[in-house]
Amino acid sequence: MRLILLGPPGAGKGTQAQRLVHKYNIVQLSTGEMLRAAVAAETPIGLQAKDIMASGALVPDEVVVSIISDRLDQPDMKNGFVLDGFPRTVPQAAALDDLLRKKHIKLDAVVELRVNESALLSRVETRVAEMRARGEEVRIDDTPEVLSKRLASYRSMTEPLIHYYSERRKLLTVDGMMTIEHVTREINRLLSAIGAVEPKAAAPAAARAARPAAKKAAKTAKKAAKAAPKAGKAVSKGAKKAAKKSGRKAAPAAKPKAAKKAKKGAKKAAKKIVRRVAKKVTKKRAKR
Repeated sequence: MRLILLGPPGAGKGTQAQRLVHKYNIVQLSTGEMLRAAVAAETPIGLQAKDIMASGALVPDEVVVSIISDRLDQPDMKNGFVLDGFPRTVPQAAALDDLLRKKHIKLDAVVELRVNESALLSRVETRVAEMRARGEEVRIDDTPEVLSKRLASYRSMTEPLIHYYSERRKLLTVDGMMTIEHVTREINRLLSAIGAVEPKAAAPAAARAARPAAKKAAKTAKKAAKAAPKAGKAVSKGAKKAAKKSGRKAAPAAKPKAAKKAKKGAKKAAKKIVRRVAKKVTKKRAKR
């Protein structure tokens, strides 16, 4: 699974990225972390980035894309990734598309967390007021004033990506104003709908959901298997009584083979029930 998370500051991209990482065993790619790792490892691109960062300049797009390229070649990327914070501009998105094309990597979706900016500002104002009332220190970059600037930057530089990815039929929009749990469920539902979620990921859930029915079916089979020999004895006893009254010889009692056959049939029926229930659960989850 290869995803990009898109949305303004405070939309909850970091929280949802972590949930996707844990659920699907993919890697979260943060350009800031990748830059620092490349610099620490003293790779050729890392050393180039180090000189640029030391001068106080912004790292050019081609350098960032080169670092992403190196990271995509690592063994832990086999299950996929979620990009949070990149691309930020249309040129960056175009450069990323070229890179993925060259590496024969398909981007599954771009998940946009759409939020109400005035509601975000209100949340920050409330949080800051509560922190100050408790006597806690408020970070300079965690104020309504700073958030307003970051939102303005997002609108001018990053918001055009919504149209860019919508044209390429990659955009999935989620209401980011819902609760964290609701946002997570909606993202997973949309990923399942477009087939981005591997069947293997859904299989364990279906198996878990089918367990109660499986246990019930197994219990029924066990009872049926136990009842089979008793039923044979009861029939045999009844036959003997009837034979005694009529003066005829009673039919032989049910052989052990018949009991074994009944037990085998009951187990087979139980397995069919389990398969049927698991199939229904999988279909329901796919519809969601």
